[in-house]
Amino acid sequence: TTQQTPPSMPGGMNGWNQQTPPSMPGAQDGQTWPTPPSIPGAQDGQTWQTPPSMPGGQGGQSRQTPRDCNGEAQNGNRQKQESAGKHGSHQKPDDSSNEQQQTPDNFDSSNDDAESSESAGRHGSANERQQRSGINGGSRGAQDDGGETDAQSGATRKQTLPELPDGIQPGDGQTPPELPDGAQPGDGQTPPELPDGIQPGDGQTSPELPGSQMPGSGGDSAPAEYSAASVVTESSSGETYSSEADSENAVLVSSGEVTLSGAAVSKTGSSEGDSADFYGINAAVLASGGATLTIEAANVTSDGAHANGVFSYGEGTTVNVTDTTIATTGDNSGGLMTTGGATLNASNVSVSTEGRSSAAIRSDRGGGTVNVEGGSFATSGVGSPAVYSTADITVANAELSASSSEAVVIEGGNSVTLTDVTISGNDAVLNGQSTVNTNVLIYQSMSGDAAEGSSRFTMTGGSMTALTGDMFHVTNVTTEINLSNVEFIGDGDVFLSASADSWGRSGSNGGHVTLNLSDQSVTGDITVDAVSSLSLNLSAGASYTGAVNPDGTAGAATVTLAEGASWTLTGDSYLTGFTGSLSQVNLNGYALYVNGEAAA
Repeated sequence: TTQQTPPSMPGGMNGWNQQTPPSMPGAQDGQTWPTPPSIPGAQDGQTWQTPPSMPGGQGGQSRQTPRDCNGEAQNGNRQKQESAGKHGSHQKPDDSSNEQQQTPDNFDSSNDDAESSESAGRHGSANERQQRSGINGGSRGAQDDGGETDAQSGATRKQTLPELPDGIQPGDGQTPPELPDGAQPGDGQTPPELPDGIQPGDGQTSPELPGSQMPGSGGDSAPAEYSAASVVTESSSGETYSSEADSENAVLVSSGEVTLSGAAVSKTGSSEGDSADFYGINAAVLASGGATLTIEAANVTSDGAHANGVFSYGEGTTVNVTDTTIATTGDNSGGLMTTGGATLNASNVSVSTEGRSSAAIRSDRGGGTVNVEGGSFATSGVGSPAVYSTADITVANAELSASSSEAVVIEGGNSVTLTDVTISGNDAVLNGQSTVNTNVLIYQSMSGDAAEGSSRFTMTGGSMTALTGDMFHVTNVTTEINLSNVEFIGDGDVFLSASADSWGRSGSNGGHVTLNLSDQSVTGDITVDAVSSLSLNLSAGASYTGAVNPDGTAGAATVTLAEGASWTLTGDSYLTGFTGSLSQVNLNGYALYVNGEAAA
């Protein structure tokens, strides 16, 4: 198969990438026709670019996709981690693909030649989704004045272009000669122009999307207007609100300060994807536009897909919920939902969800701040953790459970802080992309819904139960885990795993963990793979029982024992650094190696 040049598009569709036809009869080996100049009417700086040759000569078969600002290719059919794309879980799809990619001029292309990890779908939530990537960059010799530099030897081979037909002038950005009248282009020649309104098919290049909007991202702004059964502008008591229409809110508060006391709100009807998960379309109750909404002693129910319970959207918007019951039954329908930098405060609230990818406490693109005091939060759907965070979420003195999912998921540079809570998870069925059953998943999906950066999980007091799998799994992110006076309950052998998984670029998608134990006892191995790292720090009074990096594969693994801390080995352990006294280490019949040397 040979690469073909997409035809010029009607209406001045500028910014399309022209692909190079194969050598013409009589051309020298490796010869290609140079790129034509910009199309008449194109904007300044818009040029036709020649994509690199495809492996195996599969020209014209790779769809070229705009990348995100990190060089990650966006998946045109973006699956939500709070959607069935994760096979219904809360994780987000990796947005890079295994296709040959070409970066638009306004994006960073520094990672073009990196390879990405293979992936299989896992979680699919609104903020419960995850991702995949894979790019093989091929190198070609540069051409200059008819010469081509060999990519391996560096030698320059002079080439001679074939003669052009009469009337065709060579120059910068030559085009292949016109065909004789009535002749049809053959393999490797330019296909004819398409009729008006017809877009190129598979294997041809798509135009750039406007601005920073990525394929499948759902756009970067809220809808111009919402549809609501009741637009509430004044406080009320004992009112009943309902909506049965698709993509309609039962209650919308978009300005001012409103208090709903003793309200009964019911929502049926469904919606789709980003509009519901990012902006609150189809939620039972939505506050936006900088409004302040207080809900007291209310009952809120929803039965539909993407029908969140109470939704707070946008900078300056605040929702306060007290003594209220919220129940959702559909997929992708969280209980308390916060996005776009909004704030949500909940006190003594009871939340239950039944659908897939329906976290009880949930956030999505743009995050925000969530504060929860007291109450109970239970989920029963696959891929529906008790807490899914792309925000800063704090929960105290509450009961949380996820009977078919991880207990907690943190995506990107965000945080979860738990104080004196009882929390349990049961991630018995791998769902979407993840390859590890775990109770707390900390990862970066690269979907663009969560800011990149260091994340943080802090738990003080209370208890955490893992009915299945590891207690913690960290991948494709840097994180800090702080534990103090927590009772951990679980039958798994691994307390923490830091490793590559199905998100990010292969070779650079490990988990980098700082684990701080203060007045804390922990049992279970800590495993670290070659692209991951661990810094384990025990303060006075802390104890650890387990093996660190028992396979000896870690990129880096260090342990620091403060005076009064202790470590009991349950297997051989391999470190790249150790601080403390060996008298604090009970070898228990096993060996401790530091930089390849056995400790005395």
